[in-house]
Amino acid sequence: MKPDRILVLGGSGFVGRACCEALAERSASTRLVVPTRQDRHGDSVRSLPCVDVVTADVHDDATLARLVAGAGAVINLIAILHGSRSAFERVHVELPRRLAAACRAAGVRRLVHVSAIGVGADAPSNYLRSKTEGEAVLTAAGLDLTLLRPSVIFGAGDRFLNLFAELQAIAPLLPLAGGDARFQPVWVEDVAAAIVRCIADDATIGHTYECVGPTVYTLSQLVTLAGRWSGHERPQLPLPLALGRLQALAMECLPGTPLLSRDNLDSMRRPNVGSGALPGLGDLGIDAAALEAVAPRYLASLDDCTRFDRWRARAGGA
Repeated sequence: MKPDRILVLGGSGFVGRACCEALAERSASTRLVVPTRQDRHGDSVRSLPCVDVVTADVHDDATLARLVAGAGAVINLIAILHGSRSAFERVHVELPRRLAAACRAAGVRRLVHVSAIGVGADAPSNYLRSKTEGEAVLTAAGLDLTLLRPSVIFGAGDRFLNLFAELQAIAPLLPLAGGDARFQPVWVEDVAAAIVRCIADDATIGHTYECVGPTVYTLSQLVTLAGRWSGHERPQLPLPLALGRLQALAMECLPGTPLLSRDNLDSMRRPNVGSGALPGLGDLGIDAAALEAVAPRYLASLDDCTRFDRWRARAGGA
């Protein structure tokens, strides 16, 4: 199937930008509708000739219904990494419920939803539990659904490796909680390619795909690599869990988006790696890129001044 109009929720974000670019490259005749809370947030994709940026609140039922109407398919990328339990419920559970209702009302059946590795009823964090509930809501809606579960996603502009590179650029020593947590990082371009393949191939309907890279790393190893490739490798100070939670609590109290939350630490208690029990990128014809083939290029591209400005912006500074 080749829908002529696709609604991309979260299309102006990190994964959304890559997704829109991949969709535009595949077919310039397909219109992509990208809602944003503020018009300026759409600047990242506005230059694509097939993208229509719409200022809209997707959490409003009437607005969501208007956005869904006329779409041939919907891609849902909206997610948060930090927040209260109610915030996670609003974004990861209530929005999918509203989206499913809007799709049914408009007769739109095709939906690709990006979830997360590690979901499950017994998941250790609000983030993962809410992602689990969101999957269940959409699965029960009877839509033509494909689920994607990525591990941590890396790429130019990511909020993972870049964060650790920025921190090491300004700190002589990096206190680190959860250093033995395991991840299987996946390139953002590979996730975008997976979304495009799923939209294009109805044979993916009803399936769940794990999007992971070729290699498993500990968090400590990833921090080391981020520092090394950015030219600022620093020694790490492993923190016991109790002290790590105190550190995270302190960060939650700072203005701006926290660099680390207690819920993040809870999520890391479950390995962020593929289970091997579900199809993966290879089943979609995608040869997952190695971290070492991609990350060194973009981590080495920012100077120290830019790194400090980005770190200050993340921390909520002026």
